[in-house]
Formats: sequence, structure tokens, C-alpha cells
Amino acid sequence: MDFYYVYILQSELDNKFYTGYTNNIELRFEQHKEGHVISTKNRRPLKLIYFEACLNQQDATHREKYLKTHYGKMFIRNRLKSYLTG
Repeated sequence: MDFYYVYILQSELDNKFYTGYTNNIELRFEQHKEGHVISTKNRRPLKLIYFEACLNQQDATHREKYLKTHYGKMFIRNRLKSYLTG
């Protein structure tokens, strides 16, 4: 079964998040790490701090859009509370 992944990266440079989706999370993370993604190229190094698997692309894009909203960001900060506070 093929999955689509919604993922969140954290920049070790500015501690800010980047949210995206892909059907190959390992390849996409490598592309981010190597500087092949324009939106994160100048924010490296990056850490993969969260991901969710979705059954289809439409669900993944909807989830990505939600996680980019104010409430979505609150959800992530709450979900990763222990990680973010050390």
C-alpha cells in the first residue's frame, strides 16, 4: 500500500518549522538536507520532527493545509510539547 506523508521539519538555524507532504518521505528529507528544495535551502540544517501517514494525496494535502493554520500549529506544539520543551 502506498502512503502520502505530511511532515514537519525544524530548522536548526532559526528553530522555525516547515510543513510539507510527499509520497516518499526518505527521498524528500534527503532533498531538503542536500539543499535541493528552495524553500528550505537557506534554513539548513534541518531535523524531521513529525510525520503522519495518509491513505491518499487529497487527505495529505488537506492535513498539510490544516497544520499550516493557527490551530494546526497549536496542535503540533501541543503534540510535541515534551520534545519542544526538552
